[in-house]
Amino acid sequence: MASIYERHVDFPTFMEGVKKRNAGQTEFIQAVQEVAQDIFDFIEDKEEYHEAQILRRIAEPDRVVSFRVCWEDDNHNVRVQRGWRVQNNNAIGPYKGGIRFHPSVNESVLKFLAFEQTFKNSLTGLPMGGGKGGSNFNPKGKSDSEVMRFCQSFMTELYRHIGPDTDVPAGDIGVGGREIGYMFGQYKRITNRWEGVLTGKGIEYGGSQMRPEATGYGAVYFLQNMLEHKGDSVDGKTAVISGSGNVATHAAEKITQLGGKVLTLSDSGGFIHDPDGIDQEKIDWIKHLKNVKRGRISEYCDHYTGSTFHEGKRPWSVDCDLALPCATQNELNEDEAKELVSNGVKAVSEGANMPTTLEGVHVFHDAKVMYAPGKAANAGGVAVSGLEMSQNAERISWNHERLGDMLTELMQGIHEKCVEYGDQGDGHVDYVKGANIAGFKKVADAMLAFGVV
Repeated sequence: MASIYERHVDFPTFMEGVKKRNAGQTEFIQAVQEVAQDIFDFIEDKEEYHEAQILRRIAEPDRVVSFRVCWEDDNHNVRVQRGWRVQNNNAIGPYKGGIRFHPSVNESVLKFLAFEQTFKNSLTGLPMGGGKGGSNFNPKGKSDSEVMRFCQSFMTELYRHIGPDTDVPAGDIGVGGREIGYMFGQYKRITNRWEGVLTGKGIEYGGSQMRPEATGYGAVYFLQNMLEHKGDSVDGKTAVISGSGNVATHAAEKITQLGGKVLTLSDSGGFIHDPDGIDQEKIDWIKHLKNVKRGRISEYCDHYTGSTFHEGKRPWSVDCDLALPCATQNELNEDEAKELVSNGVKAVSEGANMPTTLEGVHVFHDAKVMYAPGKAANAGGVAVSGLEMSQNAERISWNHERLGDMLTELMQGIHEKCVEYGDQGDGHVDYVKGANIAGFKKVADAMLAFGVV
């Protein structure tokens, strides 16, 4: 048996081991470091966690499945991509997490997402473990037929690793309702079973009415909870938002409904700034542009006078009260965080996964800006996915109003857990620390109950 000294490694030694075992996987290492630095303080005097090597085990995925995906484009050329499914931890329920189609996808990105998903799912209070999957396939510029053929080929490999009680994927960047439909159809065709193996499905075949709105709305509900904890609200505040996909547009929608003014949205080409505010009519126009026309956000400025497009830039230089990074990982760096702070930002709520670099997080922490990490703030999406799993299992359907009430309650519950473990005693709440510890504790205690395996 290992001595107590050997079991009680310090934080630098732990991270040295993580870096050695995952050489070159910068995104994954960043995610582990961000969680572990808080967890080490929490478990310092808890011998049971050290003896069972809980953190070391959570930071090692249960399995990483990698496979080849062959498909044929419209010119009859055979194309080859790589696909993955990372199943990180199923201590509290079936693996649960999205599928991402984007050129930036690699094993490191998916391991970081699956690791984060483990704690995010834990925070919801629902019985879901953590997983993530995807491919370096780029759906942009592809025809519907090409996307369909790729999705069918991807599912032909993936289907043997998933199931309603094993692993339940959802959508993510590059994977919306169209892609989920193609993959679900292929799963059903191969297995001859209709079961809730994917979430984010269409309403016609088992989907949840609130799923499209859930992540964006949830990020704003968490933001509202943070402000109310300080006796404030979204009403009358200006907000800058990055992204223009599902999460960003629904976050903009909810900010507007609560009386705030949205000033920016963006895509990979740059950001738009509309000093008059991006109201519901304009949001609906952007949804049509992105979801139907598959256009670029710069086209907004051709349609709405008074707005400007800033090519190749991100929106964090625009004066605002609230900031919601809703695009992708590491899109808000240290210098941009400092600019937001100097411009008087009051609160930051992450709609994307790990969009702020570690250095940027430290800037917000040192300035005591209310900062909600993605594992807490954007958990609304997976929470409603969990409710979709329940509906599928029971062969029932809940209406929009009931799901909306449940989402509001779930986000409030996550906020309360973060406050419980993140309250600093001086009126400030460290939401990163609170989310990390609350998410870790449930998973860790479940693992202890199973014994050392």
